[in-house]
Amino acid sequence: MKADLYTANGEKKGGVDLNATMFEAKINPDLMHRAVVLRLANARNPIAHTLTRGEVSYSTKKMFRQKGTGNARRGARSTNLLRGGGVTHGPRNTRNFSKMMPKKERRAALFSSLSARAKDGNIIALEEFAAKTPKTKDFISLLSKLPEGKKYLFVIPEKNEVFEKSCRNIPGIKIILANYINPYDVLLADKVCFLKEAFPKIEETFLTKK
Repeated sequence: MKADLYTANGEKKGGVDLNATMFEAKINPDLMHRAVVLRLANARNPIAHTLTRGEVSYSTKKMFRQKGTGNARRGARSTNLLRGGGVTHGPRNTRNFSKMMPKKERRAALFSSLSARAKDGNIIALEEFAAKTPKTKDFISLLSKLPEGKKYLFVIPEKNEVFEKSCRNIPGIKIILANYINPYDVLLADKVCFLKEAFPKIEETFLTKK
């Protein structure tokens, strides 16, 4: 399978061969779904926190005597049956939402998502980024010549300050290092654009046996 290759000026320049193991893998929707749920669950930060009857700031004194008042029997004001009292089974900020997924399944989910994008023709390659200084205007000009997409994921082989600063103010653009590519970002983007040098990097990271 090949992906369209574009020059630094946005002109189409043939194609680049894609690794069959990563871009022609079996598409497994279940694995991709689990990988996305894993990412979202591990990013959760539980901040909702309710107080139990033992934690609310109320006196523990009995509200009134047990018998003879004609009222229901009451204990402390902090009871969960009264307004202002403790909460029963409320959310706590100690709850753990994190999930686990075996390494082989995570990689299979990544290959599945890359294959799904490649099958739809949404994987492209950029030969290089020739700018020497950050300039958003030049990057927008390049973007206008690439295939149309509301959300673009650019995969770069290593840190590139000029590249990152040139597009960080453009909505719908995300940059990720090749060794951090994941199913969530791949599936969220309409188009995935690899810098040509990023292909050997992802093969080295995800295919080399250590």
